[in-house]
Amino acid sequence: PEESYVSLSVYNTQGQLVRTLVESRQEPGYKSVRWDGGDESNREVAAGIYLYHIQAGKFSQARRMLLLK
Repeated sequence: PEESYVSLSVYNTQGQLVRTLVESRQEPGYKSVRWDGGDESNREVAAGIYLYHIQAGKFSQARRMLLLK
């Protein structure tokens, strides 16, 4: 296994980018990332449904998540 480019971004339900959490080359393996509920300017966003999109090499997946406060 070799390292690959990894991108993890959070979007609102209108498809607008809220925050990019990861954007770098990484070694394979399990990782965890914590989102503090802020946007790119570190302003707190509203509670609700958000989408995250992860891309790692050829793997790509989008899922919904719920931000509770």
